[in-house]
Amino acid sequence: MKKTILLGAMFLGSLAFAQKVGSDRDVHGCIGSAGYTYSQLRNDCVRVFEQKIKLNEVKSDKSYTSMTAVIFNKNMSKAEIFIPDENAKSIILERQGKGKIWKSGSHVKESYVLVPYKKKGYQIKKDDVVIYQ
Repeated sequence: MKKTILLGAMFLGSLAFAQKVGSDRDVHGCIGSAGYTYSQLRNDCVRVFEQKIKLNEVKSDKSYTSMTAVIFNKNMSKAEIFIPDENAKSIILERQGKGKIWKSGSHVKESYVLVPYKKKGYQIKKDDVVIYQ
């Protein structure tokens, strides 16, 4: 009898938990618990860790390092970066002139810049300090 009650309680507890998984959709319908976040440039939900251009944090005072991704629009006039621990989920950078430098606008408190690094890489600078590459 005790086993039946215990198994029944475990089953009901697992049903309650199962209803919560995936129920954390944001205003765009992206499921955070499944790793999705909203991309302003793609106007769709993306998984940052699945993007082609991934950058690792350079220096961290935390016990872990984070990563970010870069998404470009089709003509590469805009880049979207996903900076963890910031107020916004992502920040849009715009290309400056014909060069390969993308900068955040005046609407962003800190100054973010995306620049090419080595042959096929990129660096993200925050207030002229490299934070990802």
